[in-house]
Amino acid sequence: MKRRALVSVSNKEGVYEFCHQLLELGWEIISTGGTYSYLVDQGLTVIEVSQITDFPEMLDGRVKTLHPNIHGGILSKRTPEHSASLEKQGIANIDMVVCNLYPFEEKMLEGAPHEVIVENIDIGGSSMIRSAAKNYPFTFVVCDNQDYPTVIEHINDTDTSYRLELARKAFSHTARYDAIIAQYFNKYLGISNPDTLVLPYDKIESLRYGENPHQNASYYALQGEKKAFNYTQLHGKELSYNNINDLSGAVRSLRLFQEPTVVAVKHANPCAIAQATNIEEAFVEAKSCDPESIFGGIIALNRPVDLNTAVHLSEIFLEVILAPSYTQEALDLLTQKKNIRLLECENLLTFTEPSFSTKDVLNGILVQERDNQDDSDSLFKVVSKRKPTDDELHDLDFAWKAVRACDSNAIVVTNNGKTLGIGQGEVQRYWACEKAIDRSHFDVKGSVMASDGFFFEDTIERCYKAGITAIIQPGGSIKDPKVIALADSYNMALVFTGTRHFKH
Repeated sequence: MKRRALVSVSNKEGVYEFCHQLLELGWEIISTGGTYSYLVDQGLTVIEVSQITDFPEMLDGRVKTLHPNIHGGILSKRTPEHSASLEKQGIANIDMVVCNLYPFEEKMLEGAPHEVIVENIDIGGSSMIRSAAKNYPFTFVVCDNQDYPTVIEHINDTDTSYRLELARKAFSHTARYDAIIAQYFNKYLGISNPDTLVLPYDKIESLRYGENPHQNASYYALQGEKKAFNYTQLHGKELSYNNINDLSGAVRSLRLFQEPTVVAVKHANPCAIAQATNIEEAFVEAKSCDPESIFGGIIALNRPVDLNTAVHLSEIFLEVILAPSYTQEALDLLTQKKNIRLLECENLLTFTEPSFSTKDVLNGILVQERDNQDDSDSLFKVVSKRKPTDDELHDLDFAWKAVRACDSNAIVVTNNGKTLGIGQGEVQRYWACEKAIDRSHFDVKGSVMASDGFFFEDTIERCYKAGITAIIQPGGSIKDPKVIALADSYNMALVFTGTRHFKH
């Protein structure tokens, strides 16, 4: 008896060639709807599924393959009992299911109307894939057209290991499909904290190792998101786990700034942030912020890299450079350094992230709304007697954006659009203040300070002694009146944002 394949695909790339090979190998092809018409138009001999079910397609094609004659043929274990059951009902075995699903994700990302998106939820296809995958010892399940050549290679295998791998892939395929559907309905209904959270992630690449050489690692990207972050690697060896982690922090910080800005990151913490009238000057200023720590760091720039900027970038060892684009002259220079990784992100300023963020914790993850708070300086409240000057206000706005990138407790000292000192990850806020001041490569007199949380009088005292003239912080402490009074006694400007940005 001839072996049979049921073919029903939305993506028809390669399916003609594959079915032609199956026919040459003596297989019969059963097909549905548009796939049947396509294969027949290509000159192949194909059996229409209604001939197997003895029942026409109905409900505008919603019901085609949901029939015992189909699923009985797919699920039969080829035992005497199963074979007798099929023979009694006049059902033949189906030895292969070739199916990829309706383009639900594509329609969703296109912004199609809700009714169109729902109509592209595949029911029969998912059922056939799952049935064939469950019965992998006897049935091939092919849901990826990239597998067509290897299926032909293994078509006569008596060992089930290859079919088991196809089954694993098929269940992942349908799980991903259902996860995207669930994600869509959560968004459509405005549900941010569903009782069951299923998220579809596709592997972008396997990494050499994780944070440490003994840890296995891969990079996955969340699917079903519009305008996702997308980069092209132009030069250098593959990114490491730590590179990607550092790069994420650098890009998230960079996108808070509109003026030409450079962010330098080391071990997931910013070591320098600077902005200027052009990107070349911004990098020169960033390098001056902390010349030692920037060595071997990750650099993100929010303007195209020209030759002059590339000259400065090439003067020190850097792990990764990311920018919206590069001039050819800049690339010609930077690609002479074989150990540097050059990334281009054309949608650097326009990509969107998921509305939520996650954190790995014991036995699960924490999920929260992403901290996308827009901290316009128009929302700042001056609580001191002295108002900040225009220059101070500009620097306070810069400092407040910079401190958002730092691990709490964090304090940043800035002047003229660049970080002079960064204190971050401290268990005491006063220690963060001391670190930001004492480790600065500059005299911080006349600078401003930002704190990601409220503080007490000791921090005001330390800032005053260092010559800091203006401070921005969230406020919200029961000791705020004492802090304000002390700032007033030193003629310091003090601004409350009313919003904090803890980061752990």
